Amino acid sequence: AVVSTQSTGMFKCCTAFAPISNPCQGLWGVKAFTNYLGEDKSTWNAWDATELAKTFTSGSPVNVLVCQGDTDKFLKAELLTQNFVDVAGQNEAIKLDYRLREGYDHFYPYIATHVEEHFDYIANFIC
Repeated sequence: AVVSTQSTGMFKCCTAFAPISNPCQGLWGVKAFTNYLGEDKSTWNAWDATELAKTFTSGSPVNVLVCQGDTDKFLKAELLTQNFVDVAGQNEAIKLDYRLREGYDHFYPYIATHVEEHFDYIANFIC
């Protein structure tokens, strides 16, 4: 979602499995951003999907598929997917399809089970 919101008009869609959706707010994200981007928090928003979704505009909406397992131990404290869902849902330039999967975390079995849906989703926009 970060790349599609930074490159207005370049992408018709994007997909993500268990994305780190609001790293400016999560402990892991703060640690990573500090190490990679520096102490100046004002530069972090350009790499945070939730922050980008707050101001994203486009002549044609970007379609975003986000899949997340509801038993993912990182969901509430680190991934913060609901923050992105809430913001994207208020932005008419983002057409969000959010799929919260019961009984899944974000490891290989989850991805292997649902990856074909992502291919099909993308195919709808390029075929």
